Amino acid sequence: MSPPFPKISGKICLRLCVDNQSINIEQEIKRSQKNSTNSNQMKAMVLTGIRRIEMAEFPAPKIVESTDVLIKMKVVGVCGSDVHYYINGKIGSQVVLYPFPVGHEGAGEVMEVGSAVTRVKKGDRIAIEPAMPCGECDQCKADRPHTCRKLRFLGCPNQADGCLTEYIVMPEESCFPVSDILTYTEAAISEPLAIGLYAVNQSIPLEGATIGILGFGPIGMSVLLSAKAKGGNNFFVTDLVPERLQIAKECGVVYTGNPEKTNVVAEVKAIEPLLLDVVFECCGKQEAIDQAVELLKPGGKLMIIGIPEFDRWSFPVDQMRHKEICVQNVRRQNHSLEETLELLESGKVDAGKMPTHRFPFARTREAFDLVTAYKDGVMKAMIDFD
Repeated sequence: MSPPFPKISGKICLRLCVDNQSINIEQEIKRSQKNSTNSNQMKAMVLTGIRRIEMAEFPAPKIVESTDVLIKMKVVGVCGSDVHYYINGKIGSQVVLYPFPVGHEGAGEVMEVGSAVTRVKKGDRIAIEPAMPCGECDQCKADRPHTCRKLRFLGCPNQADGCLTEYIVMPEESCFPVSDILTYTEAAISEPLAIGLYAVNQSIPLEGATIGILGFGPIGMSVLLSAKAKGGNNFFVTDLVPERLQIAKECGVVYTGNPEKTNVVAEVKAIEPLLLDVVFECCGKQEAIDQAVELLKPGGKLMIIGIPEFDRWSFPVDQMRHKEICVQNVRRQNHSLEETLELLESGKVDAGKMPTHRFPFARTREAFDLVTAYKDGVMKAMIDFD
């Protein structure tokens, strides 16, 4: 259950409208203040409108269920989906009702556990799995908790408040202890890395394959690192940000190209006339889908991971049909976080190049604005609580 609406300092817009939903924030805040005390408060970052994020105060969460874990947040990564909520107020049918705390890529320290918790104990350093499936529906029983009918996900509207807060409570199934080998930053980054790993595991055997990654943000980089750990070594990467392409080069890819400056399809074809075995679309752009279809060889596989800002993809039927291209969407990740942590701990995956910028908790808005504008060659912005 979401905590009461927060106390927000400063004057804010009295009425906001998203998809014809009008919300009187000031009235909601006053109502919540009457029902809460000033003791045991914590700070949180909440969305209060389009491109508006502010520091707020909530009552600190408490252990309620026997399987609950109280966590003090240490590091949170800014994800592209967080930015979608920040600049658009929604992702598809998931519409923000303001004010709303966001964030789901996190790591922290266990402060208290419920009486039935056995996985973690007080003082443990943990990575957080943001998905909280019901465990009872047909999807959960089919071993697909990531498409649970009653899924609750950190920082997802109408599901669960996010982790850009000083403390959160999570079920023990979402808490994964990490060894002292890993930093809190690596523990937090394990969440997007797990998406890349899941996509790789759902694709094709990668050893000896020709692999395209269109969009080299954090998810594209997560695909690359996971694919390399699975034996892939023949990569073709595109992106619009020069600094990101430089990181790809440093990771040892065969080809990098900026589709706004060069004909990437022609250049890849010149290197690989037989075209690519698999392409991972990681940027949510129609242009990337078009390029992927051209780049894939007959019988190739297109993995769609990027989240677009529009409602429908378009595919060229003639090429799709003649090439018999297989298309698979990727929904977050499924049973991949533990393997990701193992890859990080073993050194098979080195995510050291992913975090490019750091901000203290109080400057969260600067981090969101940086990521929104792709400024300063940002790959991943991290928020530090200490």
